[in-house]
Amino acid sequence: GTDAGQQRTSEVRDGETYRLTGRKVWVANCEADVLVVFAATTPDIGGRGVSAFLVPADAPGLRAGATVDSLGVRGLGCRHIDLDDVRVGPDGLVGQEGDGFSMAMWALDGGRVAIAAQALGIGQAAFDEALAHARQRQTFGQPIGRYQAVQWMLADMATELDAARMLTYRAAAAKDA
Repeated sequence: GTDAGQQRTSEVRDGETYRLTGRKVWVANCEADVLVVFAATTPDIGGRGVSAFLVPADAPGLRAGATVDSLGVRGLGCRHIDLDDVRVGPDGLVGQEGDGFSMAMWALDGGRVAIAAQALGIGQAAFDEALAHARQRQTFGQPIGRYQAVQWMLADMATELDAARMLTYRAAAAKDA
């Protein structure tokens, strides 16, 4: 994971303008016209020194790389972006200076539950395929699902899925509370 409170992307004030410099990796939703960029406005105080900025995707000094291929979250449109003295006016600051970290954590909390649910769905689909294969594939005149070793593997998969489902439900309930 990333230590979001230790931002390397920095902000320097130039009168009323914020100047952003740094590199962001795995930036989600880069197809958008406006990006939310987090930067250290007061780097020596950790998360309390992180601010959020709205930056037009076509801002001078902002370069977005190619879409980063990923295994499961293919529709997220992740890219790396480089910020080279990108200038943002005072209206580009989201909230107050220092609010960025808490905003990021609020957004990530909901996203974590969604990712858990997505992973659970992928796991369930894998189990369904494995079970269908165990019923269909024959060796020595019988389905491989009749062999104890295969049954153990399927039982382990089902147990792990059930535990993941319960943890996902618990996380969703905690998020709603």
